[in-house]
Amino acid sequence: MEFFRKYVLLFVLILLTGVSASAQYDKDVFFFRGRQALADGRYAQSIDQFNILAQLDTTDYWTFFYRGIAKYNLGDLRGAQTDFNTSVRLNPVFTNGYHYRAITENRFGDYDKALEDLETAISLRPGYEGLYFTRGVTFFLAQQFEKAVEDFNRYIRKQPKDPSAYLNRGASYLFLADTTMALADYNKAISIDRFEPEGYIRRGRLYASMEEYEHAIVDMNHAIRLDSTSTYAYFNRALMYYETKDYNSAMADLNRVLRDEPGNALTLYNRSLISAQVGNFEDALNDMDRVININPGNVLAYYNRASFFVQMERWRDALEDYDKAIELYPDFAKAYMNRSYVENMLGQTRASRRDYEIAQQKVREYREANASSEGSFADTTKKYSSLLALDAEFAKKDFDDELLQHRDIDIRLKPLYKFMLSGERTNVNYALSNRFENSLLDRYLSTSEVPVRIGNTDSTSVSYIGEYRLLLSRPGQSPSPQNEFLLGLADVADRQFNLALSHYDNAIDGEESDRYGQMYKAFYLMNRGVLRAEMIDFISSMETNVQTLTMDDQGTTRARVKDQVSRTYDYSEAIADMRSAASIMPDIPYIHFNLGNLYCLSSQLVEAMDSYTKAVELYPYLADAYYNRGLVLIYLKDKEKGCIDLSHAGELGVRDAYGVISKYCEEDQNQ
Repeated sequence: MEFFRKYVLLFVLILLTGVSASAQYDKDVFFFRGRQALADGRYAQSIDQFNILAQLDTTDYWTFFYRGIAKYNLGDLRGAQTDFNTSVRLNPVFTNGYHYRAITENRFGDYDKALEDLETAISLRPGYEGLYFTRGVTFFLAQQFEKAVEDFNRYIRKQPKDPSAYLNRGASYLFLADTTMALADYNKAISIDRFEPEGYIRRGRLYASMEEYEHAIVDMNHAIRLDSTSTYAYFNRALMYYETKDYNSAMADLNRVLRDEPGNALTLYNRSLISAQVGNFEDALNDMDRVININPGNVLAYYNRASFFVQMERWRDALEDYDKAIELYPDFAKAYMNRSYVENMLGQTRASRRDYEIAQQKVREYREANASSEGSFADTTKKYSSLLALDAEFAKKDFDDELLQHRDIDIRLKPLYKFMLSGERTNVNYALSNRFENSLLDRYLSTSEVPVRIGNTDSTSVSYIGEYRLLLSRPGQSPSPQNEFLLGLADVADRQFNLALSHYDNAIDGEESDRYGQMYKAFYLMNRGVLRAEMIDFISSMETNVQTLTMDDQGTTRARVKDQVSRTYDYSEAIADMRSAASIMPDIPYIHFNLGNLYCLSSQLVEAMDSYTKAVELYPYLADAYYNRGLVLIYLKDKEKGCIDLSHAGELGVRDAYGVISKYCEEDQNQ
């Protein structure tokens, strides 16, 4: 029910006005910047401002409330809920805090808690109509449609010009099987705002459900004229064209969706069925292969691909897919029936008879259960090759406007930290920076012969490398370990990796005359470990992964979905260097962060988790460690903890975290 989310947070604009901050001038400035960024949709920048305010004053509930809204709009529901919790803890009569916490609880599907918070908010501020709108949405999601209508009625009495209320009430009427009232509400929404495509899409879908396809297509055409980028409208119009047997137009609309959303499994699935229906089985197979690659647990994809093979008389491929469909859903009577036919064509008469008997038994059980939903796959009268609409189980997250931009996001570990040359010396005295403080590290950075910094984003400019190299290579300059290390940094900046490795070796093997120099060896080891790992990564990046093609017994080349084969590279030398660095300087978080990355690259995920945890224990503001640990946790199927880590990383300034959160951390919304 993505369209409900679309309207709920419109109330933020109301909240952005009329709130005064009784604080010092600096706090007022941060409040203004944060709220302005929030109003402009610059949510990450808004969080930056409210982070500073949270440091200045931990008791101001408005700070956490606004930061919660910013996190919500970035898809960080857990982080938003934490901030809303803080706002109502600091102010137990804070209506807006309860309101927005309820909105967040809706997204988690925790409707009882959401209704409880809304009751509290209404008791505190019974005249605020927005609460009834949100409660109407909550009742709808909880499938209490009569109560939803009551709340939308109340809201509409006070706000009769809000088209979203009519759209939502119309949807509620639809679930009460009152199509007349639903159509009246959709008509009213359109009359209020003729330039909003949503009303036409809703009304068009209603017409389609009534098999009035001509009216439905007219509405979809209008929606597309208003918003030519609406994949939702193109998809729905494709279904309508299909029902009118205009397959060319249906295919054109599905192609238009896939132009913007090439990984949309639902659209690929439907396009595959149409291709098969017009006899284009090769394209049908290509699309269904992609569907299975995206969603390997979908029984209908295997079932329909098997039917394509049957029509192509590729019996063994068909048998393999029917096997998989039955493995996924053992009560799928029609799959047994069809597999029986395929086995008969292959001369496997005993297996064919057994499958036929199993199918008949499951059909009898289905009829005895009076066509209960639990036995629906045993229904031999049902067509499983028909196009799927958005409310089908297969769809789940498709056409989620908040997810489209993140569906194909490239997710990588944040890179290794290392020392590198800098254009200027690091300022260690600025306020509110939460920078890591270590006396030995600070001493090294401040006394180094040329400016050096530590980080994991390389912005070294070649403009001053030559100057530094001359300075470090003056006649009579003693080849001290520190000097060798700095020359190694210059070599890395010039991408002369083998020469840099030689300088690092000299620095590590060199004799140090004082205790500081002996401890600096940890820095040299750390950088050599990073360089060794980066050299491995460079080599591995030159290996190209290609799709494997196999020949079947009929000589037809067919792309098959294969389990991904990954090659593990040997990072043992890099790990050994990093461990040696940690033994000399165990309180430097960047070393433990690097160990976490190297363990990940070596598929030692438990050790990686321990290293990231050690890094954040030493430096709680090391955002990249939370980010990487979050990715590892999600990979290990501990999504709850992983998403909490990603939320914390985003709060600390890792903008990429919100894209990952939106892709992996939002709960499935099946309403």
